Parts: sequence; structure tokens; C-alpha cells
Amino acid sequence: MQLCVYCSSSNHLHQRYVVAAQALGAGMARRGWGLVYGGGSVGLMGAVALSVQAHGGRVVGIIPQALLDREIGFLEADELIVTTTMRERKRLMDERADAIVTLPGGFGTLEELLEMMTLRQLAYHDKPIIIVNLDGFFDPLLAMFERIFAERFTDQRYRRLFTVVPTPDAALALLDGFTPPAPPADATASEFA
Repeated sequence: MQLCVYCSSSNHLHQRYVVAAQALGAGMARRGWGLVYGGGSVGLMGAVALSVQAHGGRVVGIIPQALLDREIGFLEADELIVTTTMRERKRLMDERADAIVTLPGGFGTLEELLEMMTLRQLAYHDKPIIIVNLDGFFDPLLAMFERIFAERFTDQRYRRLFTVVPTPDAALALLDGFTPPAPPADATASEFA
């Protein structure tokens, strides 16, 4: 399985977030799961990638040239794909991922999470989306979701779009029973975009 992880690229975080990212990476590698992510070498992105590799897992980073030029790319990735735009980056991450896990992060993390939720709502994919609500980090966002449901801006059936868990271990345990569907033999990547 290829797990896409959305998370922070900041190096100015409390150590508990770094420890959680490392735990997620170690758990993925122990299960034989690969990482597909934004290709960064800093913050939680770097922590997850380093941990996956340190425990024998495979890392695929996908990063726009503009960010690579800032010298924040994880050049040690098993595969580093350089894109022209952020949109291309996200498309490739989406295509290569079997499931999505979101750790705490900033605006970019939220944007990626919400886009994947929207695409699932519109039936462009049916990949599991797991939000790791470490120490209640996502509580304000989840409260906003509740208001959206309560005021009928979306239907209650869309609660199935995502699952909230408290820790990386809980996210991994939830995915332990998940088997990604095999694409049709004659399918191309563009059919799943």
C-alpha cells in the first residue's frame, strides 16, 4: 500500500509532533507500506520520510521545482519527482496514493485535506481519509465541520468522508484491514485522476 501523508513543513514545532510523525513513518515501514508525500526534507514531512527510510520503507517525494530550488527537497528519497506546478504535484500524489493520512500542519496541509475530502464527496475517488487529531490539534476544524453539518451546508451522509483518530498508531491500526482495490488491467493513470 502507498500511503499519502499530508503534514507540516515547519521546523518550529513542539517535539511531540515530530515524535508522532516518526512513529507514523516507522509503523508504515514495518507494515511494508510506502510513503507518497510532498517531497520536503523539513518539518514533519522530513521526519516522516526519514523514519520510513530508517525502518526499511520506500519514499516517493513529489515536489515542485520552485520548492526544490529553495533547497528543501528530500534528495535522499527513493524516487523524487519534480513537477512544474503545485497542481501537478497534488495530482501525482493523489494518483499514487491508496489512502490519505493527515497529521497536524498549516494552510497547505488543510488545503490538501479539504481538496481530497471534496473529491471524495464528488465521487472522484473512494480512498480512506484519516485525520490524526493529535492532542486535539484539529478540534477547531472539526467543530467547523459540525457547524457545516448542523446548518445543512452539507448532508449528514458525508460524515463518511473522513475518520478522526487520536494517534498515528490508531491511524495505522485502522488501515491494517484495508486492501486497496486493484485497477482494471487496461486502466491508465489518467482514468483515476
